[in-house]
Amino acid sequence: MTCNREQRRRRDRRAGFTMIELLVVMVILGLLAALVAPNFFGQAAKARVKTARVQITNLATAMDALALDTGRYPNSQEGLHALLDAPSGMDMWDGPYMKKLPKDPWGHEYLYRGPEKGGGDYEIMCYGADGRPGGDGDGADISNLD
Repeated sequence: MTCNREQRRRRDRRAGFTMIELLVVMVILGLLAALVAPNFFGQAAKARVKTARVQITNLATAMDALALDTGRYPNSQEGLHALLDAPSGMDMWDGPYMKKLPKDPWGHEYLYRGPEKGGGDYEIMCYGADGRPGGDGDGADISNLD
């Protein structure tokens, strides 16, 4: 009988992991997650800013095509919707210039400021992650004039 008990103990020791071994593995996994997670989330914020810049560039390209067809850029009231529907007074409008207006990566509408009466540039922008004017980092304003 003593022999059977001894064999069973050896078999039981080999059958699984000890609590200490499991805790060590969990601590190692926690340390790895603590090192990797901040880098991953930092990259996600940078990717959103880059996506906003690309979308603003696409909107500006469509706006330039509209201006080539009609001879002028939309005013602030006509806004970005002029890319989808012809505003009154734009007889040569040949759109739609986009299938739909995108939202910025944070889910907000892009803003448009038409050129002043004396000329000048139009502006397409978004307020970044915070959705408010100003800010820094991923909360900074992003514009085609940057």
